Amino acid sequence: MLREIRDLGFDTVELSHGIRLSLFDGIYQAVTAGEMRIRSLHNFCPLPVGLNGPAPDHYLPSAQRSWERESFLRHTLRTIEFAANLGARVVVLHLGLVPMRNYTLRLVELREAGRADTPKFERVRARALRLRARRQPRYFESVIAVLDQLVPRARERGIRFGLETRFGLEEIPDADEVGQLLQRYGADTVGYWHDVGHAQIKENIGLLTHEAILDRFRGQTLGMHLQDFTPPLLDHQPPGLGTFDFRRLAPFLTDEMVLVWELHPEWPAEQIRENCQQAQATLRGRIRA
Repeated sequence: MLREIRDLGFDTVELSHGIRLSLFDGIYQAVTAGEMRIRSLHNFCPLPVGLNGPAPDHYLPSAQRSWERESFLRHTLRTIEFAANLGARVVVLHLGLVPMRNYTLRLVELREAGRADTPKFERVRARALRLRARRQPRYFESVIAVLDQLVPRARERGIRFGLETRFGLEEIPDADEVGQLLQRYGADTVGYWHDVGHAQIKENIGLLTHEAILDRFRGQTLGMHLQDFTPPLLDHQPPGLGTFDFRRLAPFLTDEMVLVWELHPEWPAEQIRENCQQAQATLRGRIRA
């Protein structure tokens, strides 16, 4: 796996949430030999035993069931240890959701039907945001209770948490919640993590723009998941295959950010290599991994 990535021209990687424990011996050997650097891990990594595929939301820290929060805590602690042992410095987290109807999908459907500028669209979005605000406190409190236990261990091990922007308005964290968590734990332990595809969905339904959220967390953004995007919901594409203009990101990139091409594995290797190289040239070499 790592050899294939290196052959694409990359020498640093993020280990994602579908990596089985059985692969870690080979990963450690590659890192020890200096063949590859691991800059970030996406929770849960390794994949919890018994699961057969990527499952970053299998356990939610927002859950009201104590066993589920404890499972999230246990597997995230494990990810922290693997990250530290591999020399990574960031663990990317999903933080659960506020249980409610899937208003995000409804808004996407209305937009695709050409109704984004109608009173109907505005009513649905306003109703969704009111419902989320009413239900949010108990679920966000659960997230904080779990993070209160995780943050000291992450700080001990030199790991920072990247709080990933989510595509659904129902999901945690939204921009205000990222701000609250940054204030509570400090930028030395947590930071914002920008996902291009997720942010584009939210931009398309009028909840944010890439520029606004990246400016809000300027200096506090640990990294990005980079991918092209085609409406309504097709993400994880190599650059140049969708509609996203990567030049929009350039003013916000820094040398310290962890920048990851997060692409579906079925894309041909040559297409990934060529398209990513072109995008990197567009951004004047600011994308490194």
